[in-house]
Amino acid sequence: MAPTNDHPGEQAAQDPIKLIGIRESALSVDEVFQAVGDDAAGGVALFVGTVRNHDSGADVDALGYSCHPSAEAEMRRIAEKVVAEYPVRALAAVHRVGDLRVGDLAVVVGVSCPHRGEAFEACRKLIDDLKHEVPIWKHQKFSDGTEEWVGAC
Repeated sequence: MAPTNDHPGEQAAQDPIKLIGIRESALSVDEVFQAVGDDAAGGVALFVGTVRNHDSGADVDALGYSCHPSAEAEMRRIAEKVVAEYPVRALAAVHRVGDLRVGDLAVVVGVSCPHRGEAFEACRKLIDDLKHEVPIWKHQKFSDGTEEWVGAC
C-alpha cells in the first residue's frame, strides 16, 4: 500500500516555528528537543554545534560570537523557508553570542516531521542556511596569540 498524505499529521503544522532565539546564556539541547516534540512526528532531528579546540591546523583557546541586530529576524526568515519546503511539525533554533570556551554549545537546531528522512533533510537545510545567511560572526582566539574573524556561524 502506497503512503498517502491524507492524514492531517502528514502535513505541516499550522504554526510549526516554536522557538527562535539569539542568546547570551548557555544553550539547552533539552529545551530545543522539547520545543520540537509533536505527537504527529515520527522523526526528530537535532543538530548541536560546539566550539572545537582547533581550526585549520591551529589550536583554538576560545572564541566569541557577535551578531547584527537583524540576526534573529533572519533566523525566522530561514525557518519560514524550511517550513514552506518540508512537512515540518515543529522547528526550533537558538544561537549563542558572547564569549564561549571549547566544548560550549554554539548553536542548537531541531526539526520534527512525519518521517525521519524529511526530518533529516529539513534539519540539514535549516543549519546550512543559518550558517550561510544569518549575520553572525565568529572571533577565534588561537593558542599562538593570533586571532581571526570568520563570517557567519
